[in-house]
Amino acid sequence: MEDYLSLFVEETSWYNDIVLGTMLPEKWWAPIPHVYRGWLRNYIGGTLIYLLSGVLWCFYIYYLKRNVYVPKDAIPSNRAMLLQIGVAMKAMPFYCALPTLSEYMIEHGWTKCFSRISDVGWMAYFGYLTAYLVFVEFGIYWMHRELHDIKPLYKYLHATHHIYNKQNTLSPFAGLAFHPLDGILQAVPHVIALFLVPMHFTTHIVLLFIEAIWTANIHDCIHGKLWPVMGAGYHTIHHTTYRHNYGHYTIWMDWMFGTLRDPVEDNAKKM
Repeated sequence: MEDYLSLFVEETSWYNDIVLGTMLPEKWWAPIPHVYRGWLRNYIGGTLIYLLSGVLWCFYIYYLKRNVYVPKDAIPSNRAMLLQIGVAMKAMPFYCALPTLSEYMIEHGWTKCFSRISDVGWMAYFGYLTAYLVFVEFGIYWMHRELHDIKPLYKYLHATHHIYNKQNTLSPFAGLAFHPLDGILQAVPHVIALFLVPMHFTTHIVLLFIEAIWTANIHDCIHGKLWPVMGAGYHTIHHTTYRHNYGHYTIWMDWMFGTLRDPVEDNAKKM
């Protein structure tokens, strides 16, 4: 068992070497205990993904494709985007504690994670991945919905994110502009799933960091029209009505629980 768990430690150590070895002198991070190296790597990696994806996406839709995807009067101000970056960066150290905790639990054998796909086979891998994603979709839907329905949670946590509720204030940078505890709560289903569903460790890590890119995408107010994806068109409605489209990657949970509002139908009613 210890030999198998060492595979997880070797993998996280490899990630540490890639990120920390590239960004910092070794003498700065080599003496730090393994778990804190993991947090530092997650912090640097998460910050880079958030800022780079936000900057590149904003540059593309607001400047290279100006007035193509977003009308000129709907482009958020630089001040609004800087405020969103400020909120996200204050929360980033706390966000990074969650993947660090999940790695610690995985490395100590507390979860159902497996290291190699060959341990279960490709068919089982895709079956487990599907179950994991369904659980995460269900968990994030209800966590998000309760952050609205339970008034103290909304007032003291989720309202921080809903300051940005119009097209001319929403931007890709709003994707991680949450109260720290709010952001952690919405990501917790990823960790809970590890105790319920066998999950490939590398895939779990990749999905956590995809979150940063995905949340940037769904706050750009551009309706992608790719069924059944819960894209920005749906999420913009969520920011204006507060009672619809709580889902994460897909529309299925909102469809099942009666909170779906379609942007195409919504626009047709306004015309």
